[in-house]
Amino acid sequence: MRLTSFTDYGLRMLMRLAAAPERAFSTAELAGEFGLSRHHLAKIMQRLAQGGIVETRRGGGGGAVLARPADQIRLGALVRLLEEGQPLVECFASGGDCSIDGHCRLKARLRAAEAAFLADLDRATLADIALRNVPSTEGETHV
Repeated sequence: MRLTSFTDYGLRMLMRLAAAPERAFSTAELAGEFGLSRHHLAKIMQRLAQGGIVETRRGGGGGAVLARPADQIRLGALVRLLEEGQPLVECFASGGDCSIDGHCRLKARLRAAEAAFLADLDRATLADIALRNVPSTEGETHV
C-alpha cells in the first residue's frame, strides 16, 4: 500500500503533537519543522480538526493540540480519516471505471488486503509512535 503525502505529513504532525501534549503548535512552526507550505499544512490540520483529532485555538498562545490523549487515538482511524476520498485503486472509487467489472477476482483480494492493513494499524495508537527527544523551537528537548 502507498499512502498519500497528505497522510504522511498528517501522521508526522500528529507524532510531533503527541511528543509534547502540554503545548500548542502553530501552523507556521510545524510547517517550518517539516519543510511544508503553511497552506498545505492548514488543509491537513483542518481535516484533523473536523475529524475530532486535534483542537485549534486562535491568537496568542494558540495553535493545535491533540483533542484527546494519544493513547486513545488508533492509527487505523487516522489513516482512514486522512485517506478519505483516496481509493486504493480506481475501481474502488464511486463511479470508478473498470473494463472487467463483473469478472474481476482481484477487487475482493485488494479489499481484504486493505482491511488487513487497517486492522493492523488499529492495534497501535498514536502514543506508540510519538516522537521522542525532539528539540523544541525554544531550545528545550522534549522526551
